[in-house]
Amino acid sequence: MSNTPQARAAAARAPEPIESERIALKARKVSFSWETTPLHWIPEDPFTTHTINVLHLLLPAGERWFVHVYKQVLPYIKDEQLRADVIGFIGQEAMHSQAHDEVLPHLREQGLDPTPYTAQVDWLFEKLLGDRTLPPGKARKWWLMERVAIIAAIEHYTAFLGNWVLNADELDKQGADPTMLDLLRWHGAEEVEHRSVAFELFMHVDGGYARRVRTWATAFSALVFLWQRGARFFMENDPTLTDGRATWRDFHSKGRQGVLPSTGAMVRSIPRYLHRAYHPSQEGSTAQAVAYLASSPAALAAEAREKGAA
Repeated sequence: MSNTPQARAAAARAPEPIESERIALKARKVSFSWETTPLHWIPEDPFTTHTINVLHLLLPAGERWFVHVYKQVLPYIKDEQLRADVIGFIGQEAMHSQAHDEVLPHLREQGLDPTPYTAQVDWLFEKLLGDRTLPPGKARKWWLMERVAIIAAIEHYTAFLGNWVLNADELDKQGADPTMLDLLRWHGAEEVEHRSVAFELFMHVDGGYARRVRTWATAFSALVFLWQRGARFFMENDPTLTDGRATWRDFHSKGRQGVLPSTGAMVRSIPRYLHRAYHPSQEGSTAQAVAYLASSPAALAAEAREKGAA
């Protein structure tokens, strides 16, 4: 644990993790084939399809940024178990970025070029949240810790979404494309697997409550803005729609139907993260995540390839 006053104070009140939820992390080298996946992979529901498709635009740049920041923070980690968890997290996030990135050519082939939007996302992570020309010492460390805290806040929501998609049976009932569902659930299961790493890293190197609250506000506001902007971009540029629109009313309605996270569930997630006793292991189920990964077609194929190469 860092010896800063903030870290010592955080350690004194740090919530205890649920040890049974801890698991050794490994990157699964999955691959997906998109030839048979339709543009509207949830039949007759372009709005829900495109709202979830925003993941393919946000995650590649965002998760590359996670990896970049975490490589910089490795020297500050004094706990060997946490270091191993962070290295496993880096491997999983790198694969997530690659898997979602590979969906983009498929979208272009179907007449939906995401480049105007992804260029803005790249600018956000590479420039606005990227490395800055700061003098060595306090200023440079402050900016690194700020980004570590932002990642912890974002990971609260990726774990929330991972837990949601593992339990979103309505997507199956609506006939969602099985390959896309496997991508989302493989990714969601790994987010649940490593849901404690980013928070524990933040608590280890800083842990200040004021920083947790401030960076949560930054991360939550950015995610809401980017997600609604991405959904609108897709709906307005979908070549099969004549009057494509994305509204908050649609989002709320689809949440009530179960094909998107409900507004109420998202609102209730806010005080949980901001509660001083919060720990990510208290949410979601590692056993459920592991069970899905043991049946995921992509994860099983990756394991078979790995065994064949050994």
